[in-house]
Amino acid sequence: MPLTRRTVIASALAAAAAPALANSPLPPHAPRWRQHLMIDGLGGIDDPYAPDGQLALSPRAVAENRASGVSAVNQTVMPVGNRPRGWEEFLENFAQWDKIFAANPAALLPIRKAADFARARAEGKLGIVLAVQDTSMVGVQLDRLGEMKARGLRQVQLTYNLRNLAGDGSLEPDNAGLSLLSRKTVARIEAERLVLDLAHGGARTQVEAISMAKRPPLISHTGCRALHDHPRNTHDATMRLVASKGGCVGIYFMPYLAAGSHPTGEQLIAHIEHAANVCGEDHVSIGTDGVVLPLVIDDKARAAAKADWEARSAAGIAAPGEGPDVFTIVADYNSLDKFDRLALALNQRGWSDARIEKLFGANLLRVYSEVWD
Repeated sequence: MPLTRRTVIASALAAAAAPALANSPLPPHAPRWRQHLMIDGLGGIDDPYAPDGQLALSPRAVAENRASGVSAVNQTVMPVGNRPRGWEEFLENFAQWDKIFAANPAALLPIRKAADFARARAEGKLGIVLAVQDTSMVGVQLDRLGEMKARGLRQVQLTYNLRNLAGDGSLEPDNAGLSLLSRKTVARIEAERLVLDLAHGGARTQVEAISMAKRPPLISHTGCRALHDHPRNTHDATMRLVASKGGCVGIYFMPYLAAGSHPTGEQLIAHIEHAANVCGEDHVSIGTDGVVLPLVIDDKARAAAKADWEARSAAGIAAPGEGPDVFTIVADYNSLDKFDRLALALNQRGWSDARIEKLFGANLLRVYSEVWD
């Protein structure tokens, strides 16, 4: 099921050793966390058990997605980067998502309004928020943002790693601010009541776009630059600015959390706690930048990761720290029950249930509610 770059890799990795993917036992405290929404603010779904080309999720994938406790994920509709057929590719990929929803009416629910999160949970379905991680496919044709919304898109990331007409990405050395077109793009995103996302943005792009935002913005998936100086991570001052606008900063489970590109669970928690201390507990969330099911690492998986790294490097969109032997996970939390175990670890560090509830979904639900409704 080719959904996003991360999902394609996850499918390849997990399929390599599907029989080994047994559900890890949930901790006895799990029911406390399961009483509330758990939203992955940048994630995805995959199905390593279905034949290639099958759009209907296999019973095992449906069961494991439900067992994870995740209520909803923000799913990227490709493409990213400056591509000659960007708009056409977007339309093709969105049409594929229409087919995926039609093939999985009992398992997936497209999220169109904030009330749909509770509906998905009540019906035992995984909620899917469709979003883009670039506006290169929009360019100067801002009416396309309205068309995206009409089709069901609900979140727009201004840039990916490179420069587009709406701003500089995190890898651009010039670190330019917003142009006149950029400002019109941000204004149109907000006029359409789409969530404005500044993940992957250059430092000035982020600050200037957040400063002009009228509704709560997101940096959906990032780390704390104060803990690891990486261009995909965010400065404390920028995170505070997001909080001042009522938005959220989502922490990812990615290699960029630490030098060497193999972060530990302790380093992940350090980024979460730093962001909560900087932004306040009402303005931090989770955006794993991964998929719900765990990855199985073997020779086939390593070959797939190497091929992906080579393709991203050739396209000029690979970030520092990516490599042929780097997986987009935090190995200590590469399990089906990662949210349960993370909640337990945070609780043992003094986090109250109410604070964990905010981190896991309540903060994002508030932002979505304020922007969409």
